[in-house]
Amino acid sequence: MNSRWMYIDFNSYFASVEQQLDPKLRCKPIAVIPVDTEATCAIAASYEAKAFGIKTGTPIWEAKKMCPHLICILAKHEAYVEFHEKILREIDRHVPITKVWSIDEVACQLMDNESANAEQLAAKIKKGLKENVGECIRCSIGIAPNRYLAKVATDMKKPDGLVFINQEDLPQKLHSLKLRDLPGIGTNMEIRLKSCGILDMKTLCSLNLEQMRIAWGSVEGEKMWHHLKGIELPEKETQRRSLGHSQVLAPELRNPEIARIVGRKLTTKAASRLRTMKLVASKMSLSIILEEQGFFELHSTCNQVDDTMTFLSLFQDMWNQNTNLTATSRMKKISVTFSKLEKPIGQQYDFFTDHSREKRKKISQTLDLINQKYGKNSAVFGILPDKSFSGAKIAFSRIPEKEEFFE
Repeated sequence: MNSRWMYIDFNSYFASVEQQLDPKLRCKPIAVIPVDTEATCAIAASYEAKAFGIKTGTPIWEAKKMCPHLICILAKHEAYVEFHEKILREIDRHVPITKVWSIDEVACQLMDNESANAEQLAAKIKKGLKENVGECIRCSIGIAPNRYLAKVATDMKKPDGLVFINQEDLPQKLHSLKLRDLPGIGTNMEIRLKSCGILDMKTLCSLNLEQMRIAWGSVEGEKMWHHLKGIELPEKETQRRSLGHSQVLAPELRNPEIARIVGRKLTTKAASRLRTMKLVASKMSLSIILEEQGFFELHSTCNQVDDTMTFLSLFQDMWNQNTNLTATSRMKKISVTFSKLEKPIGQQYDFFTDHSREKRKKISQTLDLINQKYGKNSAVFGILPDKSFSGAKIAFSRIPEKEEFFE
């Protein structure tokens, strides 16, 4: 078969976990939402909801028109991480995981013996997930000569699919796909390709290396040429450039004073995560989206640090300097980002000018330990909102550590 990669993509993952946790939700159209308001949008939809045209990003007010009996469920991010870890353990029982790509996608590079028995291996993984993780936790599996095509294969049959793309199938097996079915081809790239006369997959697959580079206008075209030929390219190491947290505010959290407290909490969480990753930052940014469609962003710099107290001070300074805010401002979303990240290699402190920095660092580390041991918010800087404030969030490309839910 010459199949070398297995890609596993979990179907409607957040919604599937919710249906596994609550049997009453099974076979029902559900949307997972970040906050309890119709002004928000779905961050996941069950397949029953997708049948009505509801998908990730659909506004809830619109989704309820499409499906009047839609059930909206507040996201349980900690549960999604717990199921993610169960899933990884189950897959690892059958085949080593090469890379976790997101909360609901993993890739496994197959050895020769595994490749020869890939269909049986996939069946065992599906069976193990059903028996040991949950009957609602279904996945689509793609098997192909390279990781890219294995990912493409997972989208060719959903839910609960198993699709092979073998070397001898190329490029004919790709001809039935649409250009937008390929990862890396979005709206703008599709427009660009069509302006070059590339209207379908058969035409795209017929291009040579130079034509692909011209069509993309960059080396990315050459990468795509290799992908579509089933050639595995070496993965480049990437260096993290920033980290942060953001929060879409529920209506009761949108006045300036409560939003400021939420911003402090986001700052605290980001600083704790920075320490967990053993990084320091020398730049902090604060961005706010207002209800009335206003947007602004502020930046502040400092020495390379990782302690919460320094970042809280920078946050307050930026907040005070912001002339866009008034007592009647209503804030829809607030984001805190740290950038200019480095490993703290060989940091030297001046005893007379920086002796308090190490003290602030130790205080921050102590609070981390207290919250990990006794539960989140056992020890905090300042106060937290009186009303509900959600904990760690999952971006599909990053899975929080369990400790982040106790920051």
